[in-house]
Order: sequence, then structure tokens, then C-alpha cells
Amino acid sequence: MTDPADRTPSTARDGRLSYAVFQLARAHRGYASAMLREMELHPGQELLLMQLFDRDGQTQSELLESVGLDHSTVSKSLRRMQDAGLVSKEPAEHDRRAVIVRLTDKGRAMKKPITAMWRTLEESSVQDLTAEEIEAFVTVAYKIEQAVKDRDRPHGERS
Repeated sequence: MTDPADRTPSTARDGRLSYAVFQLARAHRGYASAMLREMELHPGQELLLMQLFDRDGQTQSELLESVGLDHSTVSKSLRRMQDAGLVSKEPAEHDRRAVIVRLTDKGRAMKKPITAMWRTLEESSVQDLTAEEIEAFVTVAYKIEQAVKDRDRPHGERS
């Protein structure tokens, strides 16, 4: 196997961790996207479905907040999912401007295939790691995520 440092472009050598994160995310997303295509889903739609599996009948705003995607991406995904018969949308009783998103029977039927997809993705991702390495990676990954989110906050105000 080639040393990862040898694959890092010289302009990214001062950002080796960031380049590794980028490469990892790209490879992981590519594999997940291929599995999602087999289920006739677009990347990100499974995240919305997973939120609805846990709590059906959320507003579009709640879904937006839970998945951390931008408004236009969520709107487009939900429109595609509605066209595919996975979800239905209706105005909320408490606020006609709010939209409630609910799973259809077809959408609920996606729970097992999506669960299996994530299990396969996980098994492939961790096949050469120990339990300790997995836990350490998860901890560090969330620390990096929080640091990136906190990048514009003064040091004393960070999470």
C-alpha cells in the first residue's frame, strides 16, 4: 500500500488532516451513493428518512435542523421523495405556513434496506480497525466537526 503522505499534493502538506478527511469523505460518500442508487434514492434522502423513522410527522424546519443541510437541498429532496411516493406533505394545523412531512407505506418500507445499507457501510469502513480505534476515531471526528463549526467563535465561547 502506498504511504498516504506520498499521495498528498504538495500544496496540501500543511493540511494533511484536512486532506485525509476530504479523501475519506469522498470515498465513503461514493460507496454510500452507489448503494443508495440501488435503492433508487439520492444521497441525503436516507438521512431525512432516518429522521422520520425515529419521529414521523415532523415539520420541514425540524427536518432541516436535524440533518444539517441547507433549505434548498432539503426542499428539493423532499419534493423528489414525495414524487417517488416515499413521503407526503401537508400544511400544519397549528400554522398553515409550516409543512408537516410524513412517511408513506412505501417510505416506511425503506427502513430495513436503509438499516442494512448503513450496516454494510459500517462493516466495510471498520473491517481493519479495533474496537478501540473505532471509538477513538468517532471521538476525534466529532471533535473536529465541532472545531470546524466553532471556527468563527471567540475561543472562550466555543462548545
